Amino acid sequence: MTTAETAPPPPMRLRELVFGAACAAAVRAAARLGVADALTDRPTAVEDLAATVKTEPKPLRRLLRALSCYGVFAEQPDGTFTHTDMSRLLREDDPNSLRAIALWCTEPWTWDAWPKLDEAVRTGNNVVESLYGKEFFHYLNEDAPESADVFNRAMTRSSEQSAREVAALLDLSGASSVADLGGGQGHVVACLLDKYPTLRGSLLDLPRVVENALPRLREGGDLADRAEIVPGDVRASVPVEADVYVIKNILEWDDESTARLLGNVVKAGGKGTRVIVIENLVDDTPSMRFSTAMDLLLLLNVGGAKHTTESMVGRLTSAGLAVDDIRPVNPYLHAFECHVVG
Repeated sequence: MTTAETAPPPPMRLRELVFGAACAAAVRAAARLGVADALTDRPTAVEDLAATVKTEPKPLRRLLRALSCYGVFAEQPDGTFTHTDMSRLLREDDPNSLRAIALWCTEPWTWDAWPKLDEAVRTGNNVVESLYGKEFFHYLNEDAPESADVFNRAMTRSSEQSAREVAALLDLSGASSVADLGGGQGHVVACLLDKYPTLRGSLLDLPRVVENALPRLREGGDLADRAEIVPGDVRASVPVEADVYVIKNILEWDDESTARLLGNVVKAGGKGTRVIVIENLVDDTPSMRFSTAMDLLLLLNVGGAKHTTESMVGRLTSAGLAVDDIRPVNPYLHAFECHVVG
């Protein structure tokens, strides 16, 4: 492990940092080539691995050697390569796979946007609209369907992995109904329905999103009799009544949209209703490097931002919510337990 004593000297570290794009590109290349999926638990010669993933052996060795410097794959003394804990996360079949996230964070549009970060910092505005002539998600769905598919897979996998932790953390024993707002395919609400057999749940998200809701929640599914799927835009209205509202990872758009969404929740719930907000934070968390990088990416693509604890509490209280408790869900997420004041 790198410590203050063993860390590279500043000139070397800065050189490494400015070549960060090479590291990101190497991870993307390995993910797209399926190198991690092809590598077994035994040390493997590059020639054999190259034959499996259909590449040239020499450049593949160069790619793996670069990645091994960061702990992604390991080169053995005899020149073979083996898995590491990180490289296994690039496997599609790993239960904690980050392959989809690795691809999403290195999609082609990101390479267009990052060089304009100084412009975004100067103006406070996103750069995607000037790059492509349209709002980010319109561009994604209309002009970059492959990237849209990567986004959907990344969000689905991320939601699958965190939903169980969210359900384990939340105590809904006194509630009869819960609504997951902007809940994607419904992983969180499904986990909560599993935990509480008498609970009823609603999933509200955009029509094109809930069309692909989990089969368990749809007609014929084992949770369908306790689940309601509601197509809609939470920024426009919240046409769902519930004892508890869960809002996860959607309060990172611009301030106006965030205020409008929270206002809709307060109006729908009424006095005393529980509202649980779950977000990444950019202060005092173990995931600072990741969350601050995502914060900058949000500035580039939608003009949004990740929150500090203070900024999140400020937004919640200004919307008419009282914050009762703040707890970590995992190293990446925090839950803000709130209720509607009046």
